[in-house]
Amino acid sequence: MLRILNLALLVLFPISWAAPLMRAGLLPLFGLSEVSVLSGLATLWHSDIVLALLVAFFALFAPICKTILIALIHFGRASENLLKPLTILGKFAMADVFLIAIYIVLVKGIGLGHVQTAWGLYLFTACIFASLIISHLTRRP
Repeated sequence: MLRILNLALLVLFPISWAAPLMRAGLLPLFGLSEVSVLSGLATLWHSDIVLALLVAFFALFAPICKTILIALIHFGRASENLLKPLTILGKFAMADVFLIAIYIVLVKGIGLGHVQTAWGLYLFTACIFASLIISHLTRRP
């Protein structure tokens, strides 16, 4: 069962990267533009390459790398000794969810903009939590 759930993450993570995390706008009266992980990275790339690389690591590289390595462990192609570093890698991926949540709270608290969470935020968060649970259960015999 863990194998199937982990392999499902290989499909669900890319969907969550393209899905809208939030809808943001200057005022609630005007149209809101959707922000996804990929569109946010594209915007960051033009203004701050270092921050874009950090976000890409947290949101893209860390979760998919962890998922692939756990799949290799499940199918006996990698050592179970990788589980400890993979757990740390998964925690890095969780940092991205917290950054998004902080951004939403800040924008709502300042009152200058209008932000609505979208389904992609929940999907991305669920994928990260599922990955953490799968890696935790993989440790057990």
